[in-house]
Amino acid sequence: MTFSDDRSEHVTGRGGRGRRQASERIDLLREQIRNHNYRYYVLDEPEILDSEYDLLFRELQELEEAWPDLVTADSPTQRVGGEPAEEFASYRHALPMLSLANAFDLGEVREWQGRLYRTLELTRPEEDETDPSLDRLDYVTEPKFDGAAIELVYEGGVLRIGATRGDGETGEDITTNVRTIRNVPLRLSRISSDDRPVPNVLEVRGEVLMLRTDFEQLNRRRRDAGEAEFANPRNAAAGSLRQLDPRITAGRPLLFYAYGVGRVEALAGSGFVRHSEVLQALAGWGFRTPDRFLVANRLEEVQAFYEELVEERDATPYEADGVVIKVDELELQTALGEVSRSPRWAVAYKFPAQQATTVVESITISVGRTGVLTPTVDLTPVEVGGVTVSSSTMHNEPELHRKDVREGDTVLVQRAGGVIPEVVKVARERKPRKGRFKFPASCPVCGSEVVRTEGEVAIRCVNLSCPAQVKERLFHWGSRDAIDVDGLGEKLVEQLVEQGLVKDPADLYELTGPQLAGLERMAEKSAQNLVAALERSKRASLDRFLTALGIRHVGIHVARVLAREFGGLKPLMDAEQESLEEVHEIGPEVASQVVAFFSRAENRKLIERLLASGLSPRWPPEGAPRRAAAVDLSGTTFVFTGELARLTRDEAKLLVESLGGRATGSVSSKTDYVVAGQVAGSKLEKARQLGVEILDEAGFLQLVGQE
Repeated sequence: MTFSDDRSEHVTGRGGRGRRQASERIDLLREQIRNHNYRYYVLDEPEILDSEYDLLFRELQELEEAWPDLVTADSPTQRVGGEPAEEFASYRHALPMLSLANAFDLGEVREWQGRLYRTLELTRPEEDETDPSLDRLDYVTEPKFDGAAIELVYEGGVLRIGATRGDGETGEDITTNVRTIRNVPLRLSRISSDDRPVPNVLEVRGEVLMLRTDFEQLNRRRRDAGEAEFANPRNAAAGSLRQLDPRITAGRPLLFYAYGVGRVEALAGSGFVRHSEVLQALAGWGFRTPDRFLVANRLEEVQAFYEELVEERDATPYEADGVVIKVDELELQTALGEVSRSPRWAVAYKFPAQQATTVVESITISVGRTGVLTPTVDLTPVEVGGVTVSSSTMHNEPELHRKDVREGDTVLVQRAGGVIPEVVKVARERKPRKGRFKFPASCPVCGSEVVRTEGEVAIRCVNLSCPAQVKERLFHWGSRDAIDVDGLGEKLVEQLVEQGLVKDPADLYELTGPQLAGLERMAEKSAQNLVAALERSKRASLDRFLTALGIRHVGIHVARVLAREFGGLKPLMDAEQESLEEVHEIGPEVASQVVAFFSRAENRKLIERLLASGLSPRWPPEGAPRRAAAVDLSGTTFVFTGELARLTRDEAKLLVESLGGRATGSVSSKTDYVVAGQVAGSKLEKARQLGVEILDEAGFLQLVGQE
């Protein structure tokens, strides 16, 4: 490496020539250091010795100290941690960071594939293997990293925001910590031969993790220093990202792997068509991407790739708990959309669960928000796949007795899907066993009668005022999928119930700052924050309100279907079972539970109190397109293709559905309208061939009363 002989002039010269030379030298050094960082942290192909790199870095530091006005946020010297923060600010993702649905065997992957073909109205491959014109889907399969998901936001090629996934909608702004990760580019450049221009706005999604060897060294250092060791690389990575002191994060061996994008604002025609192109472009812009991935259109090839990774699982440099299978074509991803906060177009195909044996120390009963009694086995703590497992739910009495689990038994435990601890079976032994566990005849919390409803396996406490049920209902009310009250955690809920301050969700909105400040671990500021969070929650959308009510079988997806169909709380409360069953995706069981819930006087009284407190559940949610009352699209089918300028694809679909229409992912003879935006794909040509009416965005907006 060649160095300038007049570095001192750059550092000490204060005239115009000195500053100009310093600026030129700084630009050169930054470019060299970025390139060496890329080769070291991304390609694992360093070109220079560490000592030579250190000299370059030191020279840059000296120049920036002499010329502080030349320091920029994307300089390699700005990776060092700054002063500790008091707390992380929240960051709302422009596009949700969705969680993946899981598949645990090839049969479940085939079921997922079948849902894709039905949604897109395509012929499944196994139904007609001999047809040469069969429209097969292409899939990208890549490792599923076991780390912490984050999003990086670049504007003009410069890193502006780093945020955690959070609940998928809102995460935490951890930009200062993200800057300390060595292989995160602070400025994007076309380092490889890929000539795709860097978008004006680019949201990069990926996983922060620790390599196995780095994790072991970190734990060794902590052990030598008398500090607690981390349980596994995932916990270590997630904990490191959320340090309020970024200098701690800077001292941890974190790496970032990019596997996708969110919002991309690029010139028309320069966007992506396939996910495989996204991976290639990300690598070209300087990101470390999955070290291996497969593009194929047959599940047999996907399965072979999966089996290879299972066989090599313990030899990979990082922790992986499966593979992710994604539909490659991005337009089809958009057409498939999402369900229950998971994309339809992707699935996590999990590796076989890791197992261990341990002893059942006791069996206890917990009471949920609907009064269901659930048996839990308390285990002698055992490490399973890097996580210490000390308990496992048995779901219900028949499950407990089917597996014949008893106190004192040695059992085989696994982490199903890498997360949920599960008792697989009892390891039979010759030693005498204790008697079978007997379910209590009364509620273990309040002492009330317990009953089993006909046709159900669950046993329930009939006392709606049971403290355990009250606590669970309140905690559910404030959860992120429901009303989302920041700060309403389990410990606080316990205090509120035990001190008699709250008996139902409506009581929450009568709490005052002084009442809350008097609770344990609640300072005045925390109390004010909770009161403010409760006030914000009054603007919750109808689907979140319905989810929060805790109606049996009504989760966030079903709640959204009901909100979209009925458009308001009162029409839904007054709906009869027959009209509910006519709603797409609502069956007899869900319909009967909804009718039963709203027919109970105590539930209607609670809703009246909530509305009187200022809650105003609305549909569509705030920010969604307004409905034109005179427009009725009942029985009309739309397909969207290309990029819309005024609406997102989801907003356009929501608008169609709010007017009674249906938005599908593929064009057929049953399609009424195809709405074509910029860079429209093959659907536009198919619409022309079938004679389907084609609208541009302006024509669509006029049709739905949104000119």
